[in-house]
Amino acid sequence: MSMLLTCDVVVIGAGMVGAACALYASRAGLDVIVVDRGPVAGGTTGAGEGNLLVSDKEPGPELELALLSGRLWAGLAGELGDRIEYEPKGGLVVAEPEGLAALERFAAGQRAAGVLAEDVAADRLRDLEPYLAPGLAGGVRYPQDAQVMPALAAAHLLRAGGARLSTGRTVTEVLRGAGGAVRGVRTDRGDIHAPAVVNAAGTWGGEVAARAGVRLPVLPRRGFVLVTEPLPRRVRHKVYAADYVADVASDSAALQTSPVVEGTAAGPVLIGASRERVGFDRSFSLPALRALAAGATRLFPFLSGVRAMRGYVGFRPYLPDHLPAIGPDPRAPGLFHACGHEGAGIGLATGTGQLIAQVLSGRTPELDLTPFRPERFGEEAL
Repeated sequence: MSMLLTCDVVVIGAGMVGAACALYASRAGLDVIVVDRGPVAGGTTGAGEGNLLVSDKEPGPELELALLSGRLWAGLAGELGDRIEYEPKGGLVVAEPEGLAALERFAAGQRAAGVLAEDVAADRLRDLEPYLAPGLAGGVRYPQDAQVMPALAAAHLLRAGGARLSTGRTVTEVLRGAGGAVRGVRTDRGDIHAPAVVNAAGTWGGEVAARAGVRLPVLPRRGFVLVTEPLPRRVRHKVYAADYVADVASDSAALQTSPVVEGTAAGPVLIGASRERVGFDRSFSLPALRALAAGATRLFPFLSGVRAMRGYVGFRPYLPDHLPAIGPDPRAPGLFHACGHEGAGIGLATGTGQLIAQVLSGRTPELDLTPFRPERFGEEAL
């Protein structure tokens, strides 16, 4: 018989979002236990590139969350810097002649919303990225874009918060009292009692919600990343083609790829980004990897002579309107959601964690949570 644990907050999920929720809740003075059926960063976090982006977001609630998160990441980098491989390298979005006007309009809208976005003329692109293909019409540089090493960052955020961590422990039910209020979780290794439970279970966020008796339609979107052999630093920014923004916002289930290329502190170049809705099918897709390689060599011709060492696959958790669920669930008092961030969870984790911690400790969250409210997809309980 395992011992009954008690705390103020149970966070379900030891990925980046769960780690950030635990960090900021702990710093707000709450006693936190993080549970995960697998290891730290065992899900989407471990299969991501670690992007902290504002460049791909149009004005609106997600961009506000990204700007808040970016400021918080910069603060954490001051504490944890090298340990999480934080690199404030900036983003460069490039366009073919037919796409340049649309990119410049997009950037102008972002500027009005507080994003730093610098137009780059065609003849200046090679100053920023000497190995770029010729013939591009211009681009926009985003100095606020940055990167971390996701698995390292999640582990260090968990450590910095000092929350208790219980991995290899599966939540089988969210416990609710007679009046419907949450009172903890049941796991395969005993109950944990707490007046607040945070669902930070990523692609499994819908399943965790169901275990509390509420509906949250989180869907998985599969993505591949190609990793090259280690190289001297030739790609200085995160570089991608303007059509990437449209692909992220698309509702299509079909395979889409748009080239996203970046160097890493360790040397390999990471090549994304593909997205398709195929459920949780992990099988390797040669068409997806071929399309990624073709797109990357179109941007950086030198890559055609470079070996891809491996590819990896992950699932991005998304909700039908492409906004995450963040905040309290009125259908189950004491249940909070922090999931559905799609491919932006690493970047949006810090802001999400801060907002959740503010609500948990009875403060007014610094962003309006209305657009993120978890019950927006239908009020009915399961």
